[in-house]
Amino acid sequence: MIKIDCHQHFWKYHPVKDSWITADMSKIQRDFLPQDLKPILQQNDIEGCVAVQADQSEDETLFLLDLAHNNDFIKGVVGWVDLCSPDIKSRLDFFSKYIKLKGFRHIVQAEPEDDFLLREDFCNGIAQLSEYNYTYDILIYPKHLPFVIEFVNKFPNQKFVIDHLAKPNFKSQDFSDWEKGMRELALNPNVYCKVSGLVTEADWKYWSENDFTYCLDLVTEIFETNRLMFGSDWPVSLLAATYKESFSIVENYFSKFSKEGQDQFWGESAIEFYKL
Repeated sequence: MIKIDCHQHFWKYHPVKDSWITADMSKIQRDFLPQDLKPILQQNDIEGCVAVQADQSEDETLFLLDLAHNNDFIKGVVGWVDLCSPDIKSRLDFFSKYIKLKGFRHIVQAEPEDDFLLREDFCNGIAQLSEYNYTYDILIYPKHLPFVIEFVNKFPNQKFVIDHLAKPNFKSQDFSDWEKGMRELALNPNVYCKVSGLVTEADWKYWSENDFTYCLDLVTEIFETNRLMFGSDWPVSLLAATYKESFSIVENYFSKFSKEGQDQFWGESAIEFYKL
């Protein structure tokens, strides 16, 4: 069985650039680089990872690509490019020379407009991605799901993946709107889902594995294992758990699945989606 961590981050911490790392997140107010992650992956029998952008700049994309070039275990990069730019085609042409660049992400959850994904200029950028076989990671909260459904319906040939199960509210355990949106979203065969960032959305001090069962049951029903993939969200996940603790939640849950299902979840889905 090949295991891939399809969602983690690297950064050289800077208090201005990384202002999203607030005072209550002091545990991750430091550098996190490949030499920190590699032994952790080895301890958990994980062959490789996909590094995902945490800063919205092309410098971030080039930083991650440089790390991937120098570290074989980084199998792919999800970077950032200004998808709203009228110059998007030339920027994609520029980045197309980087084999390990697999797709892009925008931090939609931080945008002031809940319907940001439907902006004409943004959609123009998304429309260019399939020509280059680039994926797009969707980072949202449950409130964005009605707009996401309309958004993905515009692009039936674009490969999308929902980061962190669209961040259901594990603290309140109120999943009604989230479930309705996710069920409709999963009807699109070009949409995948990352089982990632679970503990980050839970109570950092008092979570339990049972907090996640309802949502895991739902996504395995509607996406099935061939459109689900494992991601740690390291090092953000360290706010609530060690890597092993986060890993164990999904390891315990998926241990009851068939060998085929486990193979798909742990590696095959990510390899197919990102062309690793």
